[in-house]
Amino acid sequence: MEWASESGAVRRHRIGGERRDGPAATQQPEREALAQEPLGGGGGASRGAGTGLSEARAALGLALYLLALRALVQLSLRQLVLRGAAVGQQGEFDAHQARDYLEHITSIGPRITGSPENEILTVHYLLEQIKLIEAQSNSLHKISVDVQRPTGSFSIDFLGGFTSYYDNITNVVVKLEPRAGAQHAVLANCHFDSVANSPGASDDAVSCSVMLEVLRVLSTSSEALSHAVIFLFNGAEENVLQASHGFITQHPWASLVRAFINLEAAGVGGKELVFQTGPENPWLVQAYVSAAKHPFASVVAQEVFQSGIIPSDTDFRIYRDFGNIPGIDLAFIENGYIYHTKYDTADRILTDSIQRAGDNILAVLKYLATSDMLASSSKYQHGNMVFFDVLGLFVIAYPSRVGSIINYMVVMAVVLYLGRKLLHPKYKTATYTKDFFCGLGITLISWFTSLVTVLIIAVFISLIGQSLSWYNHFYVSVCLYGTAAVAKIIFIHTLAKRFYYVNASGQYLGEVFFDVSLCVHCGFLTALTYRGLCSAFISAVWVAFPLLTKLCVQKDLKQHGAGGKFIAFYLLGMFIPYLYALYLIWAVFEMFTPILGRSGSEIPPDVVLASILAGCTMILSSYFINFIYLAKSTKRTMLSLTLVCTVTFLLVCSGSFFPYSSNPASPKPKRVFLQHITRTFHDLDGSIVKRDSGVWINGFDYTGMSHVTPHISEINDSIRADCEENAPLCGFPWYLPVHFLIRKNWYLPAPEVSPREPAHFRLVSKEQTPWDSIKLTFEATGPSHMSFYVRTHKGATLSQWSLGNGTPVTSKGGDYFVFYSHGLQASTWHFWIEVQVLEERPEGMVTVAIAAHYFSGEDRSSQLDALREKFPDWTFPSAWVCTYNLFVF
Repeated sequence: MEWASESGAVRRHRIGGERRDGPAATQQPEREALAQEPLGGGGGASRGAGTGLSEARAALGLALYLLALRALVQLSLRQLVLRGAAVGQQGEFDAHQARDYLEHITSIGPRITGSPENEILTVHYLLEQIKLIEAQSNSLHKISVDVQRPTGSFSIDFLGGFTSYYDNITNVVVKLEPRAGAQHAVLANCHFDSVANSPGASDDAVSCSVMLEVLRVLSTSSEALSHAVIFLFNGAEENVLQASHGFITQHPWASLVRAFINLEAAGVGGKELVFQTGPENPWLVQAYVSAAKHPFASVVAQEVFQSGIIPSDTDFRIYRDFGNIPGIDLAFIENGYIYHTKYDTADRILTDSIQRAGDNILAVLKYLATSDMLASSSKYQHGNMVFFDVLGLFVIAYPSRVGSIINYMVVMAVVLYLGRKLLHPKYKTATYTKDFFCGLGITLISWFTSLVTVLIIAVFISLIGQSLSWYNHFYVSVCLYGTAAVAKIIFIHTLAKRFYYVNASGQYLGEVFFDVSLCVHCGFLTALTYRGLCSAFISAVWVAFPLLTKLCVQKDLKQHGAGGKFIAFYLLGMFIPYLYALYLIWAVFEMFTPILGRSGSEIPPDVVLASILAGCTMILSSYFINFIYLAKSTKRTMLSLTLVCTVTFLLVCSGSFFPYSSNPASPKPKRVFLQHITRTFHDLDGSIVKRDSGVWINGFDYTGMSHVTPHISEINDSIRADCEENAPLCGFPWYLPVHFLIRKNWYLPAPEVSPREPAHFRLVSKEQTPWDSIKLTFEATGPSHMSFYVRTHKGATLSQWSLGNGTPVTSKGGDYFVFYSHGLQASTWHFWIEVQVLEERPEGMVTVAIAAHYFSGEDRSSQLDALREKFPDWTFPSAWVCTYNLFVF
């Protein structure tokens, strides 16, 4: 590092002469005294006080430091299997065998519940492989197989709340137990069904393949198990968790289950993340910590997922809420851009990714199946755990109550550190206190203006129709929003340095702003700990390590100033908090960036991403603010950042960065739903008052159809769909109740659809109950997927029905939504609703509608297929035929 060209004494004399009457001049002797005090944080000698770091070297050094840490994070993420682990040996998981299972399952094609591919072909393949595994099993073990076809109903508060009904869906259940039997079991769960138009390799065929191989390894082992292991291959998870509900509420083996492991996916390949555990039952986390060979787990992910920020759910919820069973939830999270698309193919999943998942699941299941804690788990159920992995090498875990003690001890250490400063003579205390609180205000102002700046840019980009420009080029978001946030923070602190702290030395100000950052993080630590959040450990790391670093380097800073040695030791001390922060930031963007491409038409993704980037910038810059005051100048840095931001902004505004990609190596498609529908509306006496047909089009991101219109001119704003105000959910056949997320729809006129097996719906009876409500009984038949909607009229309320637990659950907007599905064969669906009416009205008491969704089979539409072919290759149009019938009673 370079020293300033003039001494501290000359500089102070010059500045003092120029600004002798300034308000800060009277505080200069006090600041000089503080800067020379070791308890002031190592203030510095006169030489250090007047020196300044070279701007170029400081900026380059910090950039290289962060890049080096990012490289370490990337290296750890690419290391899927730790070298030296036994692979392919006798008694070990064999990823190549699991891949063989995976390729056979995905070769069947999309496996929608109710289709022959799901109910016959996949089930037959699973049973065939299980039979082969049973033939090779060790005589120590007993294998039992059951194919369950449950029927049931439940309500769930996912997506605003709705009710689910299923009939004759499929579960393939395998129980591996000691020859003498077992009273307790651990459950492993996967699902072999997929969404329409996707082979579902990652979601969730690979998990079922892993479970088949784990079953093979365990069954051939010469080691006896203490407890049973139940493998549930469920066939209706994509139908909003129906098959797991059928198992846990109806299967006789469900009573044996004491814990479970759920294997899921929110991406394709990479590492499988433990993102939910419990509830409570810390012994399960300890089991994972003790057994997993390639750990990847975070309580931060758990608390983020359970907050509801991520619009997704897994079978974990069903086992937790309806079975009162604790468990571990794992999911692949990498490359979520192709999740639930045609690109989710077996060849995109690395063999090492399968190997690590298999090693971990096998080890944890074996640990639990031989553990005494499984049989008496109720003794160990109290309390939560703080847990996190360190670059995938090992997991640190401890009880949350211990974490709270540690956190408050760290807070006390900060109080003592600052308290010693405040115990100096009174004139020093007043100056330091004033500068500290002014520094706190300046820091908060810099953060606020930084956030406002990036939000203004994001809103402008959204208004001009250039949202998601970073979706296919993530560096664009960093160059646009990241540089703007950093530049604004530096700008505000440079103004403070030049016009407010005119007579203070750089080292003194570095001390003040270090203490400010320390206090801010300490405040977060206190608040998070007080709220009982386990993720408060991050704040503890961001307080403890910087504080220790400062105490260690303050002597060198006092004696030699802010030289190269000080900088080196300072950055070395920040290594752990910054490394872990970048590790978490990667996970945040890996998960949230793809989600923003399918989060609906109402949430501006640029605003969300800009806010996240601004928050990350605030965190990462917090302990580097002192370098602004230690450096001679910041002009070049601000100019460079502003130039990068401006150039990127102009390129984005000109449309240079297209959001989507059809690159086979790394596709990032735009998701579109196309439903060729025929709608029929009936009035109170049953007469048809309206009938129309068309292709109902929904884009699943904020850009709507703006990028599609140049390729398909008939899809434009002149065919925007109008909401039928008197119909539930605007009179359209929503497959799931996501109407509040997607309000921009298009309705392209098209000929009527004529399904080979049309849906039938009728009112069977209408009767008055002894408690003066009206009971309406219905029956319906139709395809494997249907949706039922209800809206009560003024003066009427839906008091109860034969679905779920009997209490109707409203969706967002006040309407009622029922998701129905059945397996290959199903009987007529009979159900009733009760309506409480204050007084009869001429417009009736309730409006109901039923939509039939034809995902598989021969019920296709040539017009729909022709339209789908027009879509450019960077889109993923998922298309199916629907009918919609509305009635008033």
